[in-house]
Amino acid sequence: MSSSLPSRDSAWELLTRYNHSSGLIAHALAVESVMRHFAEKFGKDPDQWGIIGLVHDLDYEQYPDQHCRKTEEILRAEGWPEEYIRAVVSHGYGIVNEIQPETLLEKTLYTIDELTGLVAAAALVRPSKSILDMKAKSVKKKWKDKRFAAGVNREIIEQGCQWLEMDLSGVIAETIEGMKPVAEEIGLKGNPD
Repeated sequence: MSSSLPSRDSAWELLTRYNHSSGLIAHALAVESVMRHFAEKFGKDPDQWGIIGLVHDLDYEQYPDQHCRKTEEILRAEGWPEEYIRAVVSHGYGIVNEIQPETLLEKTLYTIDELTGLVAAAALVRPSKSILDMKAKSVKKKWKDKRFAAGVNREIIEQGCQWLEMDLSGVIAETIEGMKPVAEEIGLKGNPD
């Protein structure tokens, strides 16, 4: 057990040890990139925020019925700092546990986890199939249609926006910006025309 901070390489190794689904890996990369983006916006540590984003759904593929609980066990066994573990586990607040997000990092992860899914779905139905030319208003139009990306819990996103004291359009715009650096890796670069 190490007491040093986890590296991006060790986080990636853990993610790919427990996850083989390209969809879950793409989601992890999207959340990592958006967390890094928000960390830079808020003047925080992008490496820490990104690593936490990368492993937030570590247990989801193999242990979906133990989501967050199994991740906590795995990260603890790997010697991860409690601050990282709590941040990861808190994104399950109100869904699989009662660990309420308290820090700015935790509130951001809670908010953007679901939102990255909605943004990705909105990008895929665009003619360009790209996030690179997408604006927040495109996502806002889809937001109102509850049948679109019906699995996305909009109440969680709204609660998170309140905690961040940001409006929904602003959080969507920042999330889009945060996903752009990994557009190719997550399948949202679109059709090169």
